Amino acid sequence: MKRLTVLIITLNLLVMGSSCSQETTSAPSTDDKAHKIDSLISLYADYEGFNGSVLVAHEGKVILKKGYGFANKEWDIPNAADTKFQIASVTKPFTSFLIMQLASEGSIDLHEPISTYLPLYPNTSGDSITVHHLLTHSSGLSRSFTSTQQGNNPKEMMVDIATMPLEFAAGEAFKYSNSGYNLLGYLIETQTGMSYEDALEDRIFEPLGMKNSGLFHNRTIIKQMASGYYKGFGDYFNIERNYKSLAYASGGIYSTVEDLYIFNQALNTNKILPKAYCDLMKKEHIADPGYGGYYGYGFEVLEKPIGNSEKMIETYGHSGAIDGFCALYTIIPSSNSTIIFLNNTRRAFLNTMTTAITGILYDETYDFPKMPLAKFMSQAIDNDGIEAGISFYKTHQDHPDYYISEQELIVAGYKYLQAGNAQYAADIFKLSIDVFPDKDNPYDSYAEALMALGRNEDAIKNYKKSLKLNPNNHNAEAMLKKLQKE
Repeated sequence: MKRLTVLIITLNLLVMGSSCSQETTSAPSTDDKAHKIDSLISLYADYEGFNGSVLVAHEGKVILKKGYGFANKEWDIPNAADTKFQIASVTKPFTSFLIMQLASEGSIDLHEPISTYLPLYPNTSGDSITVHHLLTHSSGLSRSFTSTQQGNNPKEMMVDIATMPLEFAAGEAFKYSNSGYNLLGYLIETQTGMSYEDALEDRIFEPLGMKNSGLFHNRTIIKQMASGYYKGFGDYFNIERNYKSLAYASGGIYSTVEDLYIFNQALNTNKILPKAYCDLMKKEHIADPGYGGYYGYGFEVLEKPIGNSEKMIETYGHSGAIDGFCALYTIIPSSNSTIIFLNNTRRAFLNTMTTAITGILYDETYDFPKMPLAKFMSQAIDNDGIEAGISFYKTHQDHPDYYISEQELIVAGYKYLQAGNAQYAADIFKLSIDVFPDKDNPYDSYAEALMALGRNEDAIKNYKKSLKLNPNNHNAEAMLKKLQKE
């Protein structure tokens, strides 16, 4: 137990040194703000809650741009401000920007049916869906679609999308749709006479000097490109590249935090798009119930909290996630501030960090990250055995400086199951049942560990319990049939 005691003392000192709320007594200088932001993000990186690059600007001045963690973990290549990441749905503001350029030139009318510009699109729906509907996710098209093609062929993609029935009449509601933005990409191609990729380069990247941005291709070698990962507790896994990627105009761009800030400045200075059309992008066009805000043209328009205060601030921007990457791009127009996060793992605490950073920028209180209890339990198990780790979890599960997560506890159990230690896994899954007794996944996972231990009758009981809590758990249903047959 000696090493566990040392671990607990170390963690307690860490908690004492970084309380959950940071008080500010006077207006800090820009350097002070940058130091606080760097310290905050470094702590998230230490807890494996962030692995990427960040840029923060305040009052029109960049105060921090830096990389955290590794762009390539196999070779220990660190992330930097010029590391390239897939930006996923942060692509949508760029697609919208191209559409706005065409509208400003008179090439398209935002309120004309898409059949005007896509004559091959079936009239049954093409006559009712307008460009405005596609831009605002109010077309009735589903979020994604199944493709019959073997690559990014925009015309065939349009045909596939056109076969889908509308989920509601165009304009009736908001429902986020990658399909709609991919249609916009093809519309851009028909009106410019060039590929979506070339249109990006010719109309945005080259005029603005965005030299580190482009449309991502799986097989192309891209210098200074971050590798994408999935993450466990200290274990990272390479993503499996899908060579039939359909991200295209809804999520296919790669970029850097520096290049995204250049794009941000173009929105403020109206350099390559008239102000009236830049303003249309940021306008509240339709309510977005899921986010509690609005959607503009390619932008989420939201009020976000300032630190942990009760104050709110108006923002626009976009979030994004794709295999191995996630991103968050936030603009605060009232103070000409920008917060850009690009991350090369599938999940990260980007919203939470953004909220804390607004607290720092506006001299309000803010929260430090809570510690992932399952992660430290796993460390305790590795140091001192399963009993010590389980005890550590139970002792600290109600501590305000830790957070508990069903998913992370399950992942911790599978770490040992996959390593061949079914007993450790079973003990952790049993703990997850004690902590989350009304969730089906802990029972399902516990049953799997019990099967590995040869305790099939107990496994059957737990699969039945899982299925009772979630009748749609098809894995539990299949495993029960197998066990009962045996």
